[in-house]
This record gives sequence, structure tokens and C-alpha cells, in this order.
Amino acid sequence: MEFITLANRDSSVLIKDVLMYPLKVNRDKSGILVETLRTDWKEIYGKNREFAMQYFSVTDSGIARDESVWHFHPTQEDRFVVAQGEIIVAVADNEQNSKTLGLLNLFHMQADIDPYILLIPKSTLHGFLVVSQIPAILLNFPTFLYNPSEEQRISYKEAGVKNSEGSLFVWDQVRNKFTLDTTSNGKT
Repeated sequence: MEFITLANRDSSVLIKDVLMYPLKVNRDKSGILVETLRTDWKEIYGKNREFAMQYFSVTDSGIARDESVWHFHPTQEDRFVVAQGEIIVAVADNEQNSKTLGLLNLFHMQADIDPYILLIPKSTLHGFLVVSQIPAILLNFPTFLYNPSEEQRISYKEAGVKNSEGSLFVWDQVRNKFTLDTTSNGKT
């Protein structure tokens, strides 16, 4: 099971249109400042990739969003940034005409080590799991305002996404790699 980071992204096969944009950490004696989205970052912002809204979620250690269903958006792209903690973002390509159909990418995102913004393309399946011992704060800058009728879900079983070993992907495989509790969806 490979976890993609900025350090190994060039040797990884990424799903079509997924982007990892490095963020610069500015440090001084008072702490850090990180710019998370700018209009002059043409790779992740611009025509058809405008800013619509921003939200954040706080999720406890070992918890997946969601445990047994994939999220996807037919018209919206997501831009994820981790502001605290550490997560694995699973992105799977189920687009019938895509050259990366069936590919699963597992992105390791950390707030304090090589942070980046992850662009999740339209119609790709995605979810995340907190692998840090502390709660994770995830920021998202989607390209459209939230519309509950646009967000789609499909069960892991129905989607049939396979891991690199050829078995059906489930979050417990990731929990085991990070020695997280697998007995009750991460809750202790």
C-alpha cells in the first residue's frame, strides 16, 4: 500500500487531473503562516476553478469520513488542505472514459510536514481517514456552493475499488498501517 506525498509524487501514477500543489510554510519566532489558496495559483485556481466557498471539518483520530461510502461530485472539484493533524485521503477513478479508470490513490497529508493543497477532480470517488493521534482539521475550497442534490454517494461494495493487493478497499487496511484502533470505527 503506497501513500503519496510531495516527496514521492513524481514516482507515483496519479489519477487523471489530480493535482498536488505545495504550500509554503513561513516560520518565525511567533509561529507559522501558510497561504492556503491564492488567485494567482493558476494550476488550482482560474477559469472553471473559481472559489465558491470555504469550510473546515474537525475529525477525531481513527475516524473516516465516511466509513463505507465514497463521496463524489459530478460538477464540483474539491481542494483539500490539512491545517492540523494528519490524514489519508483516498481518491479512486471510476470515470468510464478515463485513462486511469480503476486507479486508487492514497494521499498522505500532514499539516506540519510538506503541506500541500490536493485538487480532487469532478466525479472521482473520495474520502479521508484521520491517522494522527490528535483530531485533524481539514479545509476545503470547493468550486461550487454546497448543493446537497449534487453530492453523490456510492457504497464501497458497489464501487468495487481495489487496493494495490487486489482486494476491496476498506479503511481498516489503512488503520492497520498506522496502528489505529479497528474495533469500533476508531473510537476507543
